Formats: sequence, structure tokens, C-alpha cells
Amino acid sequence: MGLYKRKGSQFYWMTFRINGRKICESTGTTNRKLSERIHAKRVTEIAEGKWFQNESKRRTFEELRDRYMSDYAIPNKSPRTIEKDTYSFKRLSQFFGGLTLSEITPHRIADYKRIRREAGVKTATLARELEILRASLNIAVREWEWLEVNPFWKVKIEQPKGHKERWLTLEEENRLLDSCPTWLRDIVVFALNTGMRQNEILSLDWHEVDFFRRAITLLVTKNMEKRTIPLNQTVLEFLKTKSKVRHISGYVFSSSAGTKISPRNLLRAFYSARKKAGLEDVRFHDLRHTFATRLVQAGIEIYVVKELLGHKSLKMTMRYAHHYPESLRHGVDVLDRIREQSPESGYILVTVGGQKRPQAAAADPQLPVFTG
Repeated sequence: MGLYKRKGSQFYWMTFRINGRKICESTGTTNRKLSERIHAKRVTEIAEGKWFQNESKRRTFEELRDRYMSDYAIPNKSPRTIEKDTYSFKRLSQFFGGLTLSEITPHRIADYKRIRREAGVKTATLARELEILRASLNIAVREWEWLEVNPFWKVKIEQPKGHKERWLTLEEENRLLDSCPTWLRDIVVFALNTGMRQNEILSLDWHEVDFFRRAITLLVTKNMEKRTIPLNQTVLEFLKTKSKVRHISGYVFSSSAGTKISPRNLLRAFYSARKKAGLEDVRFHDLRHTFATRLVQAGIEIYVVKELLGHKSLKMTMRYAHHYPESLRHGVDVLDRIREQSPESGYILVTVGGQKRPQAAAADPQLPVFTG
């Protein structure tokens, strides 16, 4: 038993055992002497049998936040996602700060939703904040046993209406490229031919490019998993030319000073180019949609597209499947073959006037059966 500082938490934490089970609890203070007194009191309560577990009434929102960030977010998420989670918790803290988990009720969550909407917060932003709270409470129920039930089982998280899927035609692509300054044009061409995410492109380092294997190996992705992307001839030749003049920073795409290009600066230039091209409904992320849509329209298997995009589940990639209905046609064509091969189906295909037509088998068994 003792006090310690947990990574990512400003408070002192204490540990002790009850019936062989290790309990970790925040003291709720940054003061060492006060933490020692709280710890001593807890030890006394345990010795006298006066301490009992009612986790939801003792655990605070701050403990939930700190443990989620230290145990789940920091080890498993990308720096950009961690930054988003931190910002969401900052907003949540303004309303739920100081509350115990038992006090985070469906009614309070509904109040939070109402207050944030009245403040003019976008649906997507509010959904992100509520989802991180729901996720942390789910873990508190399943793994930490701090709660019996997640209050979100009664709460609906409204999702933003989906952005209309947008991909570029070749004519639109040319208009956009003609409107881009040279440095942005390079990035747009690269995005259209690799399907990489914006941050993956801006963070790309030369040591991740393998000319011998004709591939890029991304060591850090949104899903925190290594991903290899094969290069087509367009990108390969482009990178070979670009590699002749490398900046010491190591970035494949860098600012004039050799530093990593700011996402804000990238988007500012992109918005200007799309306006000039008359494509103001196109987002930078739609370059990735264009990459995936073109592959599917060309008949590339959906699983291959999933791997190239780096999606964790096939469900995310299936939204592109409708772009190539021919890939589904064999599923209905097989019905014709079954009927051709089995007169027991109730009707058969017959040749009438040089055309195949369905005919009830019992109607005229003397009709010539079409056998292909």
C-alpha cells in the first residue's frame, strides 16, 4: 500500500488490497501531505472494517477521465486522436467535473446535450464528446467494476447527417490540379493515387518510402497499426524525382522552411484552389473517397480496397460497394444456371423463336428444354 503519481494525472493515487483484490484510488489532491492523511484514513477504515465498496458513489469524473486517458487513449491511439479526446474531456469537465459516477445520470447527460446545443455546438462535435464519455463509462462497467450500468443505455447520441459522398471525375480532377500551386498539386496527385489520409501524407518521412519494394510503410496510422501501401507508376516516378532534393527534416512534403506543413495551411490553400476550380463542395478527404471509388468502379475486390485504405472493418469499406453493381450481378445470374440445370425447380428455360423463355414444366413436357 502507498502513494504514487500516475502518468497523465495531476493527483496523487493510493493503492491497497481488500480481500486479495488490489484497489487503486485517487486522493483527489495534488498536495502530498493531504494525500498522506487521506491514505492513512483509508488504511484505518480498512483495518477497522468500516470501509466498504460503493464504487459509483466514490469514483469521480476526474478519476474516470484520468484512468481512461492513461490506460486506453495514450497507449492505443494516435497523437492526433489523443489531442481530440483531451479537448472533449476538457469540455465535459466544465459540466461533469466534481461529480461522482453515480451522479452522472441520463437526466444530467440530457442537460449537457441541451446546454451544448444552445451554445451552438455542431452535432458532430457534441457526438464526439458524448461518445468519449460513453466509451469510458463502458470500460468502468466492464473492466473496472465502478458502475453496475452505463447511464448511456437510456441516452441517444444524435449523429450528424452524413456528408454526401463526393468523388472527382477526371475532368474535375484536371480543373482542381490546374488551380493548385505546385506544392499543393503534388500533394493532391499523391492523395488521389495512394488514398492516404491528410495527416499520414503530411507526416510521411523518406525512411518510410521503399523504392526497391515500390511501397510505403506507414509506421503510425490513425488505427495505430503499421500499414503498407504499394505505389503505382505515377507515384513512384514522382517520388524518385522528388527524392533528388530532400530536406534534412526528412519530410517528403515540407514547408519552404523544411518543417512539417500545417494542416491549417494545407486546407487554406486547398479551399482557395477548389474555389478557383468551381468545386467548393469538395473536401480534402474526398480525394481519399475518389481513390476508393475509382478502384471499386474498376472492379477491384472490396477486401483489397479495405486493406489499401487501412480500414479496421470491412463495414467501413462497404459503403463504396454500390459504385460497382456488376460485382453483384453473378449473385443473381446463378439463379438462371440453377433453373437451367434442374427441371425440378417448377419451370424450365425453353427456346422459343431463338430466345430463352421460362416455361412451367408441367404445362407442356414436350417443349424443347434449353440446355445451353
